[in-house]
Amino acid sequence: MSLLLLGALLAAAPAPAADTAIGRWKTETKNGIVEIQRCGASICGRLLTSELLRQQPDLKDANNQNVAQRSRPLKGLLLISGFTADRDGWSGGQIYNPDDGKTYKAKVTPVDANTLKVRGCVFVPLCKTQTWTRIR
Repeated sequence: MSLLLLGALLAAAPAPAADTAIGRWKTETKNGIVEIQRCGASICGRLLTSELLRQQPDLKDANNQNVAQRSRPLKGLLLISGFTADRDGWSGGQIYNPDDGKTYKAKVTPVDANTLKVRGCVFVPLCKTQTWTRIR
């Protein structure tokens, strides 16, 4: 009986507001700062800075799989896009990793007002999740 009550309470708990993801976020690696904004009905996020960009502001997307895009600047680069709002946050999108020049399927899940879980997957069994924290 208590399991049924717990299940009902969890099901009734409100999902995080979709706009909770909007803002500036510090990534878990390389002290990156990504700004997430509304892009139509979706969200998208651009790289504002990172440890490397602070040292070399003119860095290019040198590892991109597409040779024609290797000369584009890393600063301001679109990293996340193509999401659809769902009960838990944003799914069905993609995240670009400039370190390896690859794009992965992604999900963005607000944990609370100051924490995001960002999950990128090659395919479902091979996923990595990072915790991003809001910058005030």
